[in-house]
Amino acid sequence: MNTKTKTFASQADLEEKQVTFTQLSEHAWAYTAEGDPNTGIIIGDDAVLVADTQATPAMAADVIRRIREVTDKPIKYVVLTHYHAVRVLGASAYQPQEILASQDTYDLIVERGEADKASEIGRFPRLFRNVETVPAGMTWPTMTFQGKMTLWLGKLEVQLLQLGRGHTKGDTVVWLPQERTMLSGDLVEFDATPYAGDAYFQDWPQTLENIAALKPLALVPGRGPALKGEDQVQQGLAATRDFVSDLYASVKEGVAAGRDLNAVYRTTYDKLKPKYGNWVIFDHCMPFDVTRAYDEATQYRDPRVWTAERDIEMWKTLET
Repeated sequence: MNTKTKTFASQADLEEKQVTFTQLSEHAWAYTAEGDPNTGIIIGDDAVLVADTQATPAMAADVIRRIREVTDKPIKYVVLTHYHAVRVLGASAYQPQEILASQDTYDLIVERGEADKASEIGRFPRLFRNVETVPAGMTWPTMTFQGKMTLWLGKLEVQLLQLGRGHTKGDTVVWLPQERTMLSGDLVEFDATPYAGDAYFQDWPQTLENIAALKPLALVPGRGPALKGEDQVQQGLAATRDFVSDLYASVKEGVAAGRDLNAVYRTTYDKLKPKYGNWVIFDHCMPFDVTRAYDEATQYRDPRVWTAERDIEMWKTLET
C-alpha cells in the first residue's frame, strides 16, 4: 500500500457534504450529511430532544433551522451519546434546559475532554467550521444517569440506555419503545468506517447484539444514511459488527505471532481494504483503530488518552 502521500488524518477533506433531514417515525427525525456526523431529533408532545449536537454552535444552527421548519416547540433536552468533541461542542447553540449524558461519559470528559478537543480539531478541521463560536471550556452535562433513564415528552416515552461498551465506555442510545426507533450514536455506522480509537473491541459485538434484541424498526447511526425497516437496521448492525470483529481478529493474530504494531497495521489494512475500503473515512480511521486494538490485545484494557501530539506521532509511525 502506498502511504507516502497521505495527509494527516482528514486535514485534506475539504468538500462540503449534502445535508438531508428525514422523518423516520412519528416523532423521530434524522439530520445526516453523506457520512459526516449525524444528529438525531425527537419531537415530543411538548418539547424537542436533540442527540449529538454537531461540532460547533455555528454548525448546530443549521440543525436548529431545520427543526424550526417542522416545529416551534422548545428544544428542552440535549443528549450526549458519548464524549467526543465532534458530538458535543455545538451544544450551547440549542440553549437546552438540560444536557444529559451517562455518568461514564461525564467521567471521560473530566479525564480527557480537553485533550480530545485539541486532538479532534487537529484531525478534521472541516468538521469544526467556525470553531471560534465554541464557548471556552468543556460542554458539561447538567444531569447524568447510570444504566437507564426515562424522559416523558408529554405522553411520549424516551429511554436513554447504556447497552454496553463499544465506541467508548460511556455509550448511550436514545430509544423510543412505542415506535421502536433508535438514535445509536457511533455504536452503529452505515457505509462509514467506525472510529475505534477509544473503543472496547471485546465488548462492542455484544453491545450490538443488545441493540439488535430490541428489534428497532428505524435507526439513526452515528454516520451514514438513516436506516429504515428492520432488515436495513439489522444490515447496519451486522456491517458494524463485522468491521469491529474482522479488525480485532486480524490484530490479535498479529500479536499472537509476535509482530510489532507497524507490521500488524500493514497486514490489517491490506486485509480490510477490499471489503471496507470504500466506506467513508476508512484511511482516516484505520491507524487509530488498529493502534487501539493492538493496545487492547496487549497491555491496555482501557483506551489511552489521545492528544494532538500522540496523534501526530502515531501517524508518522504508521503512515510514513
